[in-house]
Amino acid sequence: MKLIKTLTGDRDIALLVGQVLRTGVITASAIAFVGGVLYLAKHGADSLPDYSTFTGEGKEYTTFGGIFRGLTTFRPSAVIQFGALILLATPILRVFFSLIGFAVEKDRMYVVITLLVLGIILFSMFGGLKV
Repeated sequence: MKLIKTLTGDRDIALLVGQVLRTGVITASAIAFVGGVLYLAKHGADSLPDYSTFTGEGKEYTTFGGIFRGLTTFRPSAVIQFGALILLATPILRVFFSLIGFAVEKDRMYVVITLLVLGIILFSMFGGLKV
């Protein structure tokens, strides 16, 4: 709570949000790069893929649970997907920290708007249409 009390001005909050974005993108890039290096180390000498037919990714890399299970065994595709998850989470964290900043500033209108945006993002990610 000490961090929130020290954030008093718009400039402080903008710096924090900028730092969150910068850290998230750098972290996601580093993780995806490591996954790419691991993937090339494991599959770099494989024969060329056949692009005449499309084969989708299995369930293990399209769900949170599958990605995290793949991380426990250090599978390169799971590491790359985890980097993509971090990259997707970065703007959501930005909205969350903006919400905290508006709450600290006691700017009710922007708190409501930011809560609405955060709710729409989370609903579209987790509660969207099931086809």
